[in-house]
Amino acid sequence: MSVVSLLGVKILNNPAPFDAKYQFEITFECLEPLQKDLEWKLTYVGSATSSEHDQELDSLLVGPIPVGVNKFIFEADSPDLKRIPTSEILGVTVILLSCSYDDREFVRVGYYVNNEYDNEEMNDDPPAKPVIEKVRRNVLAEKPRVTRFAIKWDSEDSAPAEFPPDQPEADVVEDDGAAYGAEEAELEAAEVEAETAEGAKEEDEEMGGAEDTAGPATAKAEDEESDAGSEDLEAESSGSEDEEIEEEEAEGEGDEDMEMDEGGETAAQAVGKETSVQTQHQGEVMVH
Repeated sequence: MSVVSLLGVKILNNPAPFDAKYQFEITFECLEPLQKDLEWKLTYVGSATSSEHDQELDSLLVGPIPVGVNKFIFEADSPDLKRIPTSEILGVTVILLSCSYDDREFVRVGYYVNNEYDNEEMNDDPPAKPVIEKVRRNVLAEKPRVTRFAIKWDSEDSAPAEFPPDQPEADVVEDDGAAYGAEEAELEAAEVEAETAEGAKEEDEEMGGAEDTAGPATAKAEDEESDAGSEDLEAESSGSEDEEIEEEEAEGEGDEDMEMDEGGETAAQAVGKETSVQTQHQGEVMVH
């Protein structure tokens, strides 16, 4: 945990002319007494392509630091134009506000800075040589980039862990590399079996789905075929019934004809008999 925490930074003169001083109101909190002072620095990045043009605008030692919340004003001079490439004066650059304890940096705040002319005509058509009196800077104070670093303060307990803690008991434990490898092999085998079982299950489900899909259609086709067969059978049975009825009717008519014939023969025979009887009588009469 950091002994000193940065609570806030406020830029007092923004925007401002390019050659005006930077003014920061810095608020921080100290959790315990410190043996040394805090060193604050402001760095101007003169070029985006090389750190050779970076220049430290100012530095300030603050101390002794009382425990609690502290506030102070930090002023820094404007950058030296001779150390900035002419092509890098206008446009966007960066300033870095940092704080160190015992030459160990623990916090850094970066701001974008936009340098441009104070009128649109010069911005649209800038002169070959920058006119510094017309250039104004605008620090984007609403979007700072804060970076914090863990450092050692006055006590050894506050030092960050550079290496993992010693574990002497780890050397006493037996090496379980073989067992670990065996466990891995078992896990892999179990995974393979599970995947195989899942694949077989999926195939069974697909086949079952296919049977279910084909079953209703087959059953429907069979029903249709059975319906068609039953219709044909019914048609045939109805046809045979009609034929039987016709045959029976025909046979009935034949029987009637035969009965009528028989009846006719009987009547003729009767008539013949009567005629013969009468003839006999007549003959007998004629004899007498």
